[in-house]
Amino acid sequence: MKLKIPGIYASNSDTEKTGPEVNVDHKDTYSVDISSHLEDDGTPGHESAKKGSRFQNFVDSFKPMPPLEIDPSWTDEQKMVYLTSKAPLKQELKGRHLTFLAIGGAIGTGLFIGSGKALRTGGAAGLVIGWCIMGTMIYAMVMSLGELSVVFPVSGSFNTYASRFIDESFGFATNMNYMLQNLVVLPLEIVGASLTVQFWGTPKKYNDGFVALFWVVIVIINFFGVRGYAEAEFIFSFIKVITVLGFIILGIILTCGGGPIGGYIGGHYWHDPGAFVGPTVGQQFKGVCSVFVTAAFSFAGSELIGLASAESKDARKSVPAAAKQVFWRITLFYIISLTLIGCLVEHTDPRLIGTTSSDATASPFVIAIVTHGIKGLPSVVNVVILIAVLSVGNSAIYMCSRTMASLSEQGSLPKIFGYIDRRGRPLFSICFVSIFGLIAFVAASDKEGAVFDWMMAISGLSSLFTWGGIFISHLQFRRALKVQGRDTDELAFASPIGVWGSIWGLFIIVLVFIAQFYVAVAPQGAKPNATDFFEAYISFPIVLCFYLGHKIWKRNWKLLKNPRNLDIDTGRRETDLDLLKQEIAEEKAILAAKPFYVRLYHFWC
Repeated sequence: MKLKIPGIYASNSDTEKTGPEVNVDHKDTYSVDISSHLEDDGTPGHESAKKGSRFQNFVDSFKPMPPLEIDPSWTDEQKMVYLTSKAPLKQELKGRHLTFLAIGGAIGTGLFIGSGKALRTGGAAGLVIGWCIMGTMIYAMVMSLGELSVVFPVSGSFNTYASRFIDESFGFATNMNYMLQNLVVLPLEIVGASLTVQFWGTPKKYNDGFVALFWVVIVIINFFGVRGYAEAEFIFSFIKVITVLGFIILGIILTCGGGPIGGYIGGHYWHDPGAFVGPTVGQQFKGVCSVFVTAAFSFAGSELIGLASAESKDARKSVPAAAKQVFWRITLFYIISLTLIGCLVEHTDPRLIGTTSSDATASPFVIAIVTHGIKGLPSVVNVVILIAVLSVGNSAIYMCSRTMASLSEQGSLPKIFGYIDRRGRPLFSICFVSIFGLIAFVAASDKEGAVFDWMMAISGLSSLFTWGGIFISHLQFRRALKVQGRDTDELAFASPIGVWGSIWGLFIIVLVFIAQFYVAVAPQGAKPNATDFFEAYISFPIVLCFYLGHKIWKRNWKLLKNPRNLDIDTGRRETDLDLLKQEIAEEKAILAAKPFYVRLYHFWC
């Protein structure tokens, strides 16, 4: 069997140029004989896999995919674009997987526990203001990412877009930062899970046992490949979604006086002790500023649907549907539940000061239930918090391993991290992240708190760089469409808020960086000090060092690529643009004939 693989060859005059300036009109195809690598169902395999035992099939699944042929005359950028668009990842994610990843994937300790710290420093009003502002940015980000991911469902998704549409140095810096973020999140969340168990009075001497148990569970799930990860996250997300919906119903009942203790509450805590923290306007403003990073941390992982697009069976339909679900997650799960938290828990409650960032007793959800006399439920909520912590750790391996594989394909990491086996698993990347996760055994150390805080500091602002890169990539892509005489008619999914959404999101990110710098230099309730500054702002110098280091290494001094020269075709799943435009026009015509409520539902869902 012959597989024809299209390539883009540069003429002799073009080989001296770099990046997207190469003439893409010279096309050719070459054939690779893959008949010996296909199983009976046509999927990549090995001859012995047809005839051997199940054990032999299992052994063969760890062998590498047949390598792609690369023209040695291509530039580094052409190689990067081609390899990421042809990465042999398994496309096994279904629509339900992406939907629940979008709705519940990012619901974790940031919401269940981190919101307690935000309530303590920002007050009930600061809590809602911070999450509302960050929520609008997240919605804009997911819409922009959804558009790019449908057009280019490539390996690494936004990790590739930054290098492709902005600048190689910017892409390298933000991608390495994103890799570090998820690398430290795994041990961070495993330690958090072991601490969450202490809610039931478990002695600290058993911490290492729980760390080992949680580590084994998370690693095994990821060795089942993308399907195993997706099924586990589907279950985890379903449990989290049901829990938050249940809390919203319970919160409304308690606020209206339906609980066994307290009577009618309403907005009492918004007046006494007050909606904001601090006696002066300046202190209240600083309190609101401190909420932004906590809110950003709680939304971390929202970009997962873009990373998973390359492993989705039908990215054109499933990615937009999943992206639209983010609106409901922000509205229902974050804004409504946190508004109720502000009504049920006063910001002066001493229980909000937890011993660690994963202290379940400091969760405002648990405090609200305990305060108003509901017995039994705190343990249920703590089980969900434990599941949420494990879910985030599970996602960390998935995201970090795919990021490392993408960075390897881009030439930023050794080639071994780009090893993808016949089950579509970036095997060595998964192993590396899993081994790094063994740092979680620090849970039994006396220095556990210090290590925990610094790992939190590394992951604190990291997502903001990733989201900023997505916005700039989207703006560059839209500019390239315009200056190259093309328009959004060729897009299977276009962001409903367009470039203005990306501009707004980028504006919010800049404001958050400024606000966080303000809080880092002058921490609330303490004198300026180096420890507080770097715990709050360490991500910024890390990214800056990566960026400048890559500039010096590659001697690349350009800041932004020229949109006229950007390649906006390689990596598309639909290559026949005329046919695609016709299908899109037909779909729009059919939708336009539907009743208003159907069109409204389609817009939001």
